[in-house]
Amino acid sequence: MFVANRMTSNPVLITPTTTVADASELMRTHKFRRLPVVANNQLVGIVTDRDLMEVSPSPATTLSIFELNYLLAKMQVKDIMTKAVVSIPVSATVEEAALVMYNSRIGGLPVVDEAGKVVGIITETDIFKCFVDIMGLPGGKTRLTIDVTDNVGVINEVTAVFAELGVNIGSMATYALPDGQYELVIRADAHDVEELQARLAAKGYPVSHVVKIG
Repeated sequence: MFVANRMTSNPVLITPTTTVADASELMRTHKFRRLPVVANNQLVGIVTDRDLMEVSPSPATTLSIFELNYLLAKMQVKDIMTKAVVSIPVSATVEEAALVMYNSRIGGLPVVDEAGKVVGIITETDIFKCFVDIMGLPGGKTRLTIDVTDNVGVINEVTAVFAELGVNIGSMATYALPDGQYELVIRADAHDVEELQARLAAKGYPVSHVVKIG
C-alpha cells in the first residue's frame, strides 16, 4: 500500500507571505490542522493549528480588538512556520509514512514528488484508516488470536487448518509479546469456530481469544 493511493491529493498550500489571519481562516473553514508552505513550487515550511494558537492573543491581553486584528493582519506565515519540514516521497509506502510520523511525533506529512513539489498530504487519520482496511475490520469477520512461536513453517501449518475446513482468511497479522512468543491474529469467514479451535489446538496452536467484529 503506497502513500500515493492514500494521501489527500492537491492539498491547499500557502506561501511564506500569507498572513497568519488568512492561514487561520483557511484552517477554520476547511477544518485543517496543518498547511504546507511553498515558494517557487518548493516546500519551505509548514504551519499547524498549534503554531497559530501560540501566536493568538491571550484573553488577558490589554490590546484592543482593533489592535489585535491589525497585528494579526500584519504577521506573516514565515514568522511562525516550522522550516525544518519532515516530508515523505510520493513513492513511499504507508508503513514508511507511519514510521516517520511515529518517530518524529507528528500527525501529518507533506508528500513531495521527485522535483520536490508538494503533491499531497497524508495524516494520522489516513494511516488509521489504512490499518482498519488492512485488517478487514468493516468486513464482519471472526477474529481469532492464536498463540505461536517464531519458527519456520508456522504460518503454513496454521493456514493449512483453515484450508482443510474451507475457511477463507481475510487478513493476518503477528504481534511480538514481551516473553518472545507471538500472537497470530487472523480474521476469517469462520462459522464453526469450535471445530477450528480444536484442530488448531491439536496442531499445537491454541486459540486464546475469539470475537466477531463488524
